[in-house]
Amino acid sequence: MTSATNPEPNQSMSPTYQGQFGEFTITPVDRREVVIYRAGLMVAALSFAVATGLGLWRVSPLTLAMVSLLYGSFSIGLGISLLTIHIYLVALHRALQLFWLVGTGTAIAIALRSSQPLALTVYQHPLMLLGIGFTFAALTGVFFKEAFCFDRLETKVLTPLVPVLLLGHLLGILPVAWERGLISTGAVLFLVFALRKATQPIPPDIGDKSVFAYLKQRSIPT
Repeated sequence: MTSATNPEPNQSMSPTYQGQFGEFTITPVDRREVVIYRAGLMVAALSFAVATGLGLWRVSPLTLAMVSLLYGSFSIGLGISLLTIHIYLVALHRALQLFWLVGTGTAIAIALRSSQPLALTVYQHPLMLLGIGFTFAALTGVFFKEAFCFDRLETKVLTPLVPVLLLGHLLGILPVAWERGLISTGAVLFLVFALRKATQPIPPDIGDKSVFAYLKQRSIPT
């Protein structure tokens, strides 16, 4: 999201970028946060893709247990990304983190109280998506941010796909074949998104730090 016009610099040189509200530099801490953000996305995408493949391949006690464990790693990866993602609007950033917290807390509560694997429990009781769905609302927020900032095709598709799939299952209006098709498409596109992020230059993910500074200054009472 950075508006700097300079090419990506050597990290040790700490060059100056021209932002909308002044000059700024990109620090090693900034770069590390981006790497962690992308690593979290990769963990989440891989976990989601493998869990989807297992769930569609064969339904058995073993695969259901593995899907539930993979959901845990997916949620952890997404949580790490939400801690380090760069979003100009602090309120939006905090809202996405709160959504993740609500969804994760609900998933933990269901897993502790149910004698069945988490994946099977949620599939058989769609109303539980009203709680767990907050995690996917946070994920959709990440997709929307990436679509808005970088105009990526996969995130443009994922932004409506995730809520359509969840709401369709919640309301019971999607045929099973459609659900399988949507979740397969979502898993593939999520993985494509994470892989493309891994090769993207770092400065754009940091954004225009002069905007962050300006917004922070505006929020401080004078």
